[in-house]
Amino acid sequence: MITILDPLHLPLHGSRLIEASAGTGKTWTIAALYLRLILGHGAKDERFARALLPEDILVMTFTRAATQELKERIRDRLQTAAQYFRHTTGDPMAPDALLEALLVDYADPRVRAQAAHQLALAADAMDDSAIFTIDAWCQRTLREHAFATGRDRKS
Repeated sequence: MITILDPLHLPLHGSRLIEASAGTGKTWTIAALYLRLILGHGAKDERFARALLPEDILVMTFTRAATQELKERIRDRLQTAAQYFRHTTGDPMAPDALLEALLVDYADPRVRAQAAHQLALAADAMDDSAIFTIDAWCQRTLREHAFATGRDRKS
């Protein structure tokens, strides 16, 4: 059965696998989900209602080029969202349906300002994000846990 993914309402606890063909909006969807994870948005269960940092969110893809594109697109999305959350008067920003829907849940100006701050900090921390190719993640994990796996840290 094929399910259309709704990035605004997808539960964010546990692991998620997104499979889609080229040109279907995977990168946009991953960036939207990433943004929600940074905000700690939509957690019905309090155990999962915490904002995350880029280093806490694992995203895996198949090519090095895709990892770099994902990092840049997510960084851009986080920066845009931070600006959107801060925007109160002046020139209108380009309409963004996802961000407009998120703003409903951040109606209090102080909460919205805090969310904007979190988004900006996350955008600045994207160099530390856990976005890897599958093989790079496996190599990193083996290096970091060499003692536990019985491997030499240099290999």
